[in-house]
Amino acid sequence: MKKAIVSAFLASSLVACTSVETAVVSGNEVSAAGGEPIAVIQGTALGLTAIFHVIDLVQSDLDTVVNKLLVAEAKAMGGNKIQLLGAGTTPRHGIFALTGTIIGFPISQATGVAVK
Repeated sequence: MKKAIVSAFLASSLVACTSVETAVVSGNEVSAAGGEPIAVIQGTALGLTAIFHVIDLVQSDLDTVVNKLLVAEAKAMGGNKIQLLGAGTTPRHGIFALTGTIIGFPISQATGVAVK
């Protein structure tokens, strides 16, 4: 039983992942309402859930992609804030819970412009 639990956690760490993609832009080509644009940033997180998305084995939600991926990357590039362009995640409640019967792979994605 212990080996099964350990192998499930190891498999979940191999399956779930995050990705941050950036493209540096100039202020002449891209406009941002809040200041001078630095880069366009896209963050994606793939999670792992069990039993109708009730148990999060690896977290993937809007909080993760916006705060931990986009904002962290914008600050690392010298930006003060993010102008959020779009965000989305896999629905987990209601009829959508059926998509995660035993094991589910929710995905969350957000795109924004890092502003100085």
